[in-house]
Amino acid sequence: MFDGFTLTTIDTGKVRIRLRTGGRGPALLLLHGNPQTHVMWHAVAPILAEHFTVVATDLTGYGMSSKPPSSEDHAAYSKRSMANDQIAVMRQLGHEQFMVAGHDRGGRVAYRMALDHPGIVTKTAVLDVIPTLEAFERGGKAFGLGYYHWFFLAQPAPLPEKLINADPEWFWRWHTDRVPRKFFSPDAVDDYLVCFRNPETVRAICEDYRAGASIDCVHDAQDRDTGQRITCPLLALWGKQAKLEAWYDTLSVWREWASDVSGEPLDCGHYLAEERPKETAEALLAFFR
Repeated sequence: MFDGFTLTTIDTGKVRIRLRTGGRGPALLLLHGNPQTHVMWHAVAPILAEHFTVVATDLTGYGMSSKPPSSEDHAAYSKRSMANDQIAVMRQLGHEQFMVAGHDRGGRVAYRMALDHPGIVTKTAVLDVIPTLEAFERGGKAFGLGYYHWFFLAQPAPLPEKLINADPEWFWRWHTDRVPRKFFSPDAVDDYLVCFRNPETVRAICEDYRAGASIDCVHDAQDRDTGQRITCPLLALWGKQAKLEAWYDTLSVWREWASDVSGEPLDCGHYLAEERPKETAEALLAFFR
């Protein structure tokens, strides 16, 4: 996987971030979701690298990146803090401005980055997400059952950590295969599981979701109350067979948060880049070029 890419780790002085880089052209940052690593982009990144300098990273707390200590306010795992960590990486690579695409949790980091740093992010793509505050406020029975992990992982420590770490591989496989689809690359799963078997990764993922249920909603509410909007072009992609298609008018939701919104569903479930890599790459190319 990732032929022609370089695997490295960058120390920002605050955290260490594992990443792969490849290609030439304008800079494009790719951010992954839970419970994965940057390897989820393995089939998409080489296509994008024909046109862009692609940087695919492990988010703070995930993969082989740093797992900061927990805190009462979960600030190190706020999407604001995680976005700042990614900006620090891009600066060390020489990219003062760049485009960003994020799936799942990475999409939340991406839209927060676009809100907080309009002079840095020139285009944003979000895959299978709506803003965190919107999801909680619009939630009901279907949301609570379908996105059960938002509430389970956000429970106070050490409840979810202890239960998951009793058999982390079983939990990972059950969670990702609740709607059975055999599309994950075995090499990708190997990377995901090596990282997920680390109890510190599990703790960090729980902290990410605790931040999502608390400080991230505060940040979203502050922006909504003050009229802060995403000013760069935003592309929303989502799975036609996944939850957003059933629960929301996804483009309408994003148009409440961003000034220039386009997008469409792809005929797949939640894991767009691995279920439909060619179609995902084509949609991203059409938007970012």
